[in-house]
Amino acid sequence: METQELRIEGRNAVLEAFRSGKTIDKLYVLDGAQEGSIRTIVREAKRQGTILSFVTKERLDQISETKKHQGVIAFAAAYGYATVDEILARADEKGEDPFLILLDGIEDPHNLGAIIRTANLAGAHGVIIPKRRAVGLTAVVAKASSGALNYTPVAKVTNLTNEIERLKDQGIWFVCADTDGDAMYSLNLTGPIGLVIGNEGEGVSRLVKESCDYIASIPVRGEIESLNASVAAGVLAYEIVRQRGLTS
Repeated sequence: METQELRIEGRNAVLEAFRSGKTIDKLYVLDGAQEGSIRTIVREAKRQGTILSFVTKERLDQISETKKHQGVIAFAAAYGYATVDEILARADEKGEDPFLILLDGIEDPHNLGAIIRTANLAGAHGVIIPKRRAVGLTAVVAKASSGALNYTPVAKVTNLTNEIERLKDQGIWFVCADTDGDAMYSLNLTGPIGLVIGNEGEGVSRLVKESCDYIASIPVRGEIESLNASVAAGVLAYEIVRQRGLTS
């Protein structure tokens, strides 16, 4: 399993990390902060034996990567990427058809974090990203996910097209988002499924799109051409949720 250090910033993200059982090695807290959420975080840190340091705002600003630390920064034990097979095992353990979200070159960490958050809320079993030309699990991603990164596994693969073909052999169907596709309401999005969302500027790449079974468009009525990647992921993910609900 590939790992990297994770810096967690923001009260909600840090609190969710503690609540999920993640090992927090060190916690920096703004000296003199008295808000209820800060007190809860400090109490959890003491209960778990975390190294606790009360520091000035200037020190927190120096440590911070996001510059939106809200008076608290945690350093977690190395953050691990899951494997795709581990994600599929989660679906099997729950007795559910696999629901995966695959991201083709998402480069904005805020979009990745928001999509991981949506994946968690929509009941997706995991997120798959490519190793190259895409953002990884940075502190900004963790903060943008609002704690969802502690619960929703993310896997990295060398080649997204090859992974799609491998998963198709296991009975999973794939739908990608594109403005030239069929209206999402006209497609059958039930059963084992992978939702593919493309790059913020260029969309889904040609080879990945050709590997998908369906191409879905989101009906729009405005003057601009397309939705933000994380918004498109949310709309399509919940169309999948809706269709699954109707057939469960």
